[in-house]
Amino acid sequence: MDHMSNHPAPEDLAEGSEDQPSVEERRALIERVAASEQFSRSARLRDFLLYVGRKSLKEGCPEIHEQEIGAKVFGRSAAYDRSQDNIVRVNATELRKRIESYFESGGANEPLILDIPRGSYKPVFHRRLPESPYRPAASLEEFPPAAASRDAESRGRKRSSRLRQLFWPVASLLLAVACAALFQQNRTMRKSLHPWEGKPAVGAFWADFLRNNQQTDIVLPDDAASVIEDITHRPTSLEAYLSRDYMRQIQSSGMSADQKADLVEIFNHNLVTFGAVRAAQQIMAEIPPSYSRYLTLTRYYTADEIKRNNVVLVGGKKSVPWDHLFDDKINFVTDFNDEPELQFVRNRNPKAGEQAIYAVPQEPNSLVGYGAIAYLPNPSGTGNAIILAGTDSDATNAAAEFLTSEDQMEKFQAMLHTSRFPYFEVLLKTNRLSGTSFSSKLLAYRTYPDLH
Repeated sequence: MDHMSNHPAPEDLAEGSEDQPSVEERRALIERVAASEQFSRSARLRDFLLYVGRKSLKEGCPEIHEQEIGAKVFGRSAAYDRSQDNIVRVNATELRKRIESYFESGGANEPLILDIPRGSYKPVFHRRLPESPYRPAASLEEFPPAAASRDAESRGRKRSSRLRQLFWPVASLLLAVACAALFQQNRTMRKSLHPWEGKPAVGAFWADFLRNNQQTDIVLPDDAASVIEDITHRPTSLEAYLSRDYMRQIQSSGMSADQKADLVEIFNHNLVTFGAVRAAQQIMAEIPPSYSRYLTLTRYYTADEIKRNNVVLVGGKKSVPWDHLFDDKINFVTDFNDEPELQFVRNRNPKAGEQAIYAVPQEPNSLVGYGAIAYLPNPSGTGNAIILAGTDSDATNAAAEFLTSEDQMEKFQAMLHTSRFPYFEVLLKTNRLSGTSFSSKLLAYRTYPDLH
């Protein structure tokens, strides 16, 4: 970190040194950093910082170990396998970035600073030394000779006259460019602050979704888990996913060593499809900056968060096992058959004119897909949940487009004959070209007004 260049060496702050910061100084600094804007939208990272920070204050504190942090901060079992679950290392990288950001912005004038050296989880504290003022040396051109030749004076006058003639046209052009840039910046900022302006139906839905002013978690899928399920043909329950038991079952199975190694390699990568990323971008654009938003991955999400916050789950239950928490509430379920390989949406309780199964055509390069949206209370009933699931990532993206399209939401609102959206489910048939969804048709829906 750049601000570290003015730190005294750690040995200069040894116990007994006059420069050694007191326990109270260090505790106060930890609390200020944890309360800063950098940690306002991430309770998990704030807890991480407070845990290692407060532990480091204890006299004679040894190194703080990854296993301990995984258990105490992230709710893992005391004996969890760190080689299969790198949650502490991933979050430590982000924690260091946010600490660095604090000392480069709001904490730029802190007399005492802290960082967590790479390869360690124990915070280190340093006094900040004042920076020496820097003034560039004056060039010889600042001291012109006392006299100049008449030719030089003449050339200077002509040059000055030409510059005056050019000044106003150039200044006018620059002013026009600056005004255009400011206008565009103002439009962009206004759109960010007021994303529902001119979109009453979309605004009605999102205002109701955010009505309790809770943090909204947008959870991206774990497509590595989906690929592993495709290869092993073994469905993964939420419990097995959270405990990583499905990976232990693979290791104890009769697969070859090469197959096991390949599956572990897949598991160790955070795979997310482009369609899911686009869906998350669209959803985040509808949440004004005044509301707390948190983007995370399925494998790092926790049961406490899904019960406490609003949540948007991007993907079906193969890649987002958290969807299983809503199994008994959902009518339109995205599913997959291994033999033959068939992606489909199951309609659990078909109404007149509806199908029980909406299957994707098996022709190569089929343009048809199906997407499902479920808008329901979160598992604790204290917030709201949205599930966006499709037979492929483009269909998932189309589901997000539906919730952000004024045309689609206005038509749906007219069908419901209500100004306030109840909890609901929607089934869409989508058509796409070259990975871009270009149309979606509402096939069926369900409403659950009694859940409000």
